[in-house]
This record gives sequence, structure tokens and C-alpha cells, in this order.
Amino acid sequence: MLWLLAHNNERLLGHGAVAREVWRLYFHWYGVLAQGAFPAHDTLWQYPPGAGAVLLAPGLLPGLSYFQAFVALTLATDALITAALVRAGTRPGRTLLGAALWTGALPLLLHLPLARYDVAVTAFAVLSLLALGRATRACGALAALGALVKVWPALVLLGVGRGRTTRSAWTWAAATGAAVLSVFVLSFRNPLAFLRQQGGRGVQVESLGGTALSLARHASWRGTTRYRYGAMELVGPHVHAVATASLALTAAAFALLLLWRVRARRWTEATPYDAALSAVLLFTVTSRVISPQYLIWLLGLTAVCLTSRHTTQRPVAALIVTATALSSVAYPTFYAEVVHGTWTGCLLMLARNGLLAGAAVLSLTRLWRAARRPRTAARTAPGPAPRPGRPLTAAAPGSLRGDRG
Repeated sequence: MLWLLAHNNERLLGHGAVAREVWRLYFHWYGVLAQGAFPAHDTLWQYPPGAGAVLLAPGLLPGLSYFQAFVALTLATDALITAALVRAGTRPGRTLLGAALWTGALPLLLHLPLARYDVAVTAFAVLSLLALGRATRACGALAALGALVKVWPALVLLGVGRGRTTRSAWTWAAATGAAVLSVFVLSFRNPLAFLRQQGGRGVQVESLGGTALSLARHASWRGTTRYRYGAMELVGPHVHAVATASLALTAAAFALLLLWRVRARRWTEATPYDAALSAVLLFTVTSRVISPQYLIWLLGLTAVCLTSRHTTQRPVAALIVTATALSSVAYPTFYAEVVHGTWTGCLLMLARNGLLAGAAVLSLTRLWRAARRPRTAARTAPGPAPRPGRPLTAAAPGSLRGDRG
């Protein structure tokens, strides 16, 4: 990945577009943030205030340029995630498959992870989930810190077990989020300016709705692509309707997740992991924007799922890894084809987004089935009553379980 980053000016690697985000855009924001303000009038700034801390961090490393320091911190964060997954995988009843997936699948995105701050965001979500079994307070606090950087890590708390665990995790998340947000409000100007820019976003060409509109170009739809809000968006007839439909689907996904939580009757150690992956998958595929760095989030959450032998998401993991590989083909290699809506670009996006949509449906289905209450012995036909004074014999393993594995 470092070698690719050093050669990112090659045509197949996007002529330097991947790394340009750091040394041009992030460094520009760093200069604004260093003056004690958020980029209030910059339409490209669409991130919660916690992102400012991540972008200021490279300035703390002496002797390095901003770009070098950013990459160094990203590599350190990657190492932290790997170490956490290895530690979780070596516990009794766990597996190292999660660490193997993170290590082997992240380079499928080429050098993109080293030039985006999404590895840092993913670290908060991964560490939050892995802390759940031992420290629910830390779980909630880390999820809140991640949400202040890029919102979606708040979803990892969806599958936390009911009762005291939920109360502890959610209380600490709320308290940590409020405290840190107060610090940003008191220390910086315009900390909530991102809300205005985020609300104005349209349909990105790489999203599920964007794929539908790109295919419609070949059926006489009169629309074009335009660079807006930091992404290539589609403009033309019916775009607003597609954007509205995406928001409606997101709301419906949230309602389904809430219904799952209300009706779930069976929790395992892997349920919070599986629920987090399912939630982020659903919010990703229904979003108006599906940037390639979103796959970093999904790989991190998939890796956490695979640390447990009880996860239901192994088939989902295969779909996500395949979609990751296709994402790097679409961007940066054939991104011009995607932007111009050629058949090559359309088919690439159709395959990638089809895999993600299939993964989301499969993930929720398996999560839902696993959370149903298992049959119990009380629901089976009663056997003959034991004779007085005669002890009950031990049941064969699994005979009263009522499930079929």
C-alpha cells in the first residue's frame, strides 16, 4: 500500500487524485482549524466537529510534513486495529479469522485507506465493540467519540444486550458525547457548520440511486454529472425524487433495525457485532453517497464479527470482500467510465452495489433469524412421568435444545 502511495501519479492509480485529498484538502482544513474555527462556508466540509481533532493530529508530529504525518498516524491506527483483533481472536472460544480478514482485505482498496481518515473512524467502532464484553463504559465512550468524528459509529450500540449493559453503554455514550461536544463548542467557532453542507448533498454517481440514474442514461434520461459537495453528483430530471427515495429507505432501514431490537429474544456474544455490521450495511446501501472509503468501515466491522465463532455473518463477509475488490477497480482505475456513465462504468457499479445490497439483505435476514427465541422443552410433547423415588436420567446433549444447529 505504501508502494502504491509512492507511485500514485500513475494513470491506473488516478493520476494522484487519491493522495491529493490529504496534501491539498485536509491540509487546507488543517490551516483553518489551527486558527480556532471550522470551515463554515466550505461546502466540502460535511463532518462532525470530532473530525477536526483527527485532522489537527498530524501537526503534532515534529519533523514530518503534514502528508507524511497523516500517513504515519494512519499506519499506527491500522496497527492498533490489527493488535486489538489479534488479542480478541486469541481468547478462548474466539478465532483469528477477523485479524486475517482485516490484514488481507484492506489492501484490496489499494492505497486509498492511507489517504483517508476513515481508518481512524473505524478504529473507534472496532475498539468500542471489542471492549463491550469487559468494559461497557469504554464501549459507550468510544462509540460516542467515533460518532463525533463521522456519525456512523453510533450504530455499533444498536445490538448491545438489554438491561444493565444497554443502560451503561448508552449513558456513557451520551455523557461522553455531550462533554466532548461542549469542548468543541467552547474552543472553536462554527462547530456545527457541517449540518448545512450535509443537508444540501445530492445523489452521488457511485450510490445505488446513482447507478439507477446512470443506467437510465442509456434509456434516454437527460442528466449529467457535476462536481458538487466534494463528489461527482448527478443532476437532471428526477434526481430529487431519487434522493428523497434514498432518505425514505434509510428511515425504513432504521425502523427495521428498531423492530429487530424490540423483537429479538436471543443474544450471543456475537449479536452486538452482527447487529453493528447489519446496521452500517443498511445505512450504506440506502445512502445518497457510497464513497469507496466506506468499505473500510465495513471491513472493520466484518473483522470484528469474524473474531467470534458464533457470528452469523460469514457469508456476508465474502460478499463484502468481493465488493471491496470491485470498488478499487471502479475507483481510481475506471473512475472516468463511472463518471461518464459508460456501459463499463455502469456494469462495475451495478456489480459492486448489487453485492452490497445483497450483503445488507442477507445480513439482516441472518441477524433476524438468529435472534428468534429457540424452542424449549416446554413446547415439545411431554414424556412419561418418572416413577416416585426414581431419579431423572441425564438428557442427551442437545436433546432439549429444540433447534437444528
